[in-house]
Amino acid sequence: MSLSDNTIESAPSTIENAQAGFEDAEPDGSMQDFYKLYQELLVITLALTGIIFVSVWIFYSLNIALNYLIGGCAGLVYLRMLAKDVERLGREKQKLSKTRLALLVLLILLAGKWNQLEVLPIFLGFLTYKATLIIYVIRTTAFSSN
Repeated sequence: MSLSDNTIESAPSTIENAQAGFEDAEPDGSMQDFYKLYQELLVITLALTGIIFVSVWIFYSLNIALNYLIGGCAGLVYLRMLAKDVERLGREKQKLSKTRLALLVLLILLAGKWNQLEVLPIFLGFLTYKATLIIYVIRTTAFSSN
């Protein structure tokens, strides 16, 4: 057996190891669906936040609109934290953590202590991601029944 024969015999195991590493880096179909859903929810939430921000600014005041925007941004951060938590579910963790709610609690406490911030617009801004979920469910059920 020559040196080239030994190299050829060990090549399949090297290729298999490389493919195994590549498969770990490449998301499977369900994770690709998850990332697609996350992107869609993020875009809808951003659009809703922008539309509602401008509407509140027109019909109320800039201060209330900015309070809403603070809550909307916190809702986006919450959605991102939730997506990261769900992404780790199964691989690294067995259940979702509850530390994301600390973001809302901290924001409401800050709004209560600081006179420039108002609790209700911030809270409603935070809940914008829930409106996104409602829109997504209505849209998917309406189009799937046809």
